[in-house]
Amino acid sequence: MITKSQLLDWIRRYATLIAENANFLTELDAAIGDADHGVNMDRFAEVLQRLPETAQLDCGGLFKMVGMTLLSKVGGVSGPLYGTLFIRLAAASALKEELSVAELEVALSSGLAGIQQRGSAQVGEKTLVDALSPALIALRSALAAELDDCQALNAAAAGAERGMLSTIPLQATKGRASYLGPRSIGHQDPGATSTWLLIRALAETVCQ
Repeated sequence: MITKSQLLDWIRRYATLIAENANFLTELDAAIGDADHGVNMDRFAEVLQRLPETAQLDCGGLFKMVGMTLLSKVGGVSGPLYGTLFIRLAAASALKEELSVAELEVALSSGLAGIQQRGSAQVGEKTLVDALSPALIALRSALAAELDDCQALNAAAAGAERGMLSTIPLQATKGRASYLGPRSIGHQDPGATSTWLLIRALAETVCQ
C-alpha cells in the first residue's frame, strides 16, 4: 500500500524535479511553444506551501488541494490540465488513508480521461497524453502479471519515458505547437516531459 506520507513525499519529489528541470522544460517549449512551460510548472512550488494544511485530510483531500492550487496558480494550459489530473485523483481516492497501486492506477486512469476530455487530445498528437497513456498501459500490464509494487511503478516510469521520447518524431496537432506544422517534428514535447517527471517521481518515492 502507498501511504499518505508517501504521497506527500511524491508531491515534494515532483516539485524538486520540476525545479531542477525548469530551464530544460522552457528550452523544449521555446522550440515549439511559448517558452513558458518550465516557468509555469515551477509554480508547482506553490503546492508545497500548502502541504501543512493537509495534515488532517485523507488522500482525496490532499489531491484536491494540489489540484485546486494548480488551477489557481499555474499558468498556460499546464494549470488546467494538471489541475484536472489531481482533482480526478482526489475524487477516486476520497476517504482513503492509503492507496494500493491498483487503486492508484484507477485514479490516474480517471485523471487521464479528464485530461483528454478537457484538452481533446489523443495519443500521437504530441502532448502529455503521449507520456501518461503508455505509463498507465505499462502499469496495468505489470499489475496483471502480478509484479510487486516497485516493479509495477518502475514499469510505469519506463512507459512514460518511452512515450515522452516517442513525441520527438511526431507532428503536433494540438496547442501552440500545432501552428508550426511539420516544423514541430524533431522536438520533444515539454508537457510529455513534465509528465514523465511526475511518474518518475512516484516510482522514486515509493521505491527508494
